Amino acid sequence: MANVNELSEQEIIRRESLKKLRELGINPYPAPLYPVNATSEQIAQEFDAEKGNFQDVCIAGRIMSRRIMGAASFMELQDSTGRIQVYVKRDDICPGEDKTMYNTVFKKLLDIGDIIGIKGFAFFTQTGQLSIHAKELTVLSKSLRVLPIVKEQDGKVFDAFSDPELRYRQRYVDLIVNPQVKEPFIKRARIINTMRQYFNEAGMLEVETPILQPIPGGATARPFITHHNSLDIDMYLRIASELYLKRLIVGGISGVYEFAKYFRNEGMDKTHNPEFTCMELYASYKDYFWMMEFTENLLEKVAVAANGTTKTTIFGQEIDFKGPYRRLRILDAVKEYAGVDVTGMDEAQLRETCKKLHVETDPTMGVGKLIDAIVGEYVEKNLIQPTFLIDYPVDMSPLTKRCRYDENLTERFELFVAGKELANAYSELNDPIDQLERFEEQAALKTKGDDEAMYIDYDFVRALEYGMPPTSGIGIGIDRLVMFMTGQEAIQDVLFFPTMRPEKGLGSGSKVEE
Repeated sequence: MANVNELSEQEIIRRESLKKLRELGINPYPAPLYPVNATSEQIAQEFDAEKGNFQDVCIAGRIMSRRIMGAASFMELQDSTGRIQVYVKRDDICPGEDKTMYNTVFKKLLDIGDIIGIKGFAFFTQTGQLSIHAKELTVLSKSLRVLPIVKEQDGKVFDAFSDPELRYRQRYVDLIVNPQVKEPFIKRARIINTMRQYFNEAGMLEVETPILQPIPGGATARPFITHHNSLDIDMYLRIASELYLKRLIVGGISGVYEFAKYFRNEGMDKTHNPEFTCMELYASYKDYFWMMEFTENLLEKVAVAANGTTKTTIFGQEIDFKGPYRRLRILDAVKEYAGVDVTGMDEAQLRETCKKLHVETDPTMGVGKLIDAIVGEYVEKNLIQPTFLIDYPVDMSPLTKRCRYDENLTERFELFVAGKELANAYSELNDPIDQLERFEEQAALKTKGDDEAMYIDYDFVRALEYGMPPTSGIGIGIDRLVMFMTGQEAIQDVLFFPTMRPEKGLGSGSKVEE
């Protein structure tokens, strides 16, 4: 909580106004029930002066501007749908002899940012401005901090709340003064609902799996570690849902999906946040060829739901999500864009190749990560239109079924759009002996120093030993998908509260500051 000595002059004045409201017998934070029956957007779209509708309006919102005059004034009220002008006449909101509500409360004790309720009727002013004629005014919440209200003068903008760090830290202020930032989040909800409908119509079952896990499986990533006091064991925040969802496939559920929060203790940038949302889906008796078509149809529907068209602009480039998408084998992609054929190369040869290509490596990297480093440096940036990068080497895909035509490759694809990965999918490995061997290879990499390598999950191997049907699975990063569908260039703009370093001066949050 802020120290009073740190308050600005305006904030001190607002606290004095709060005190005076209470002295007048006005509760500045009354009980939450207020009978709102209309929104600013609804009134703007449906008001008809000839029909005389909206003559008994009850609306609530935040004061965003005021023009105080004598016995009559105007203010602009902002609710969750937009803004509308309110006309306040002294004798209407103070019908008796006591004019305190207008002369003292409205004119002196209310401020921009305060939340009020208005009862009245809609009308057009003499200048044609749609307005609400207030017949009753109720204080609903006194604002004690000054909003950074944007002002324009001579074509110049002043006091814009545009600093990214401030906007992300104080998203509540950002939403008030920059209401347009809500649009990507509205589309986000529409995108997720469209995906759910598509999956449900395909006969999939939405499920939930553990966030706290004894083994962080299903991906090669560095986990967050926590401690369970009652069990006295370390546990890990989920890095993927895969192994739990495939256990359900073993159990006889034919198709499952989950929208899940993942936590990966890795780098942060404009396209990565350590806490993010991913959708994973698994369908029995399917393979990665089926999954490619399923994904094309899904993304077409999502694009149309978000934008009314399959086309959108990402990082300044027009992208069309209408299928079919290009299918490119990963080793062919390396040959096409890096100019080298890495087929069959061992670790030493790949290290030498990386050196020639000026690709950075480190001693912990095995064959899979060395190839991935080349792909990251030379291939990904060239995959602008939706492209399925397919048939990954076994070393890169420890949970994937081997290719039916080449035992050294796996039936895996990653979908790239605008040079970024959007989805990762496999024909799932269901051979328990092969799976255990792959886990053991990952364990060897971890011993070598690769802290992103997988742990051995013996219970999952046991599940496979009971028999898992041929299955295809996919993971889609929801935050990145929303970025692409809404044209946002930073993941922070599609997360209400992105991860940030704690703000200096606000304390750790573990206890109330002295």
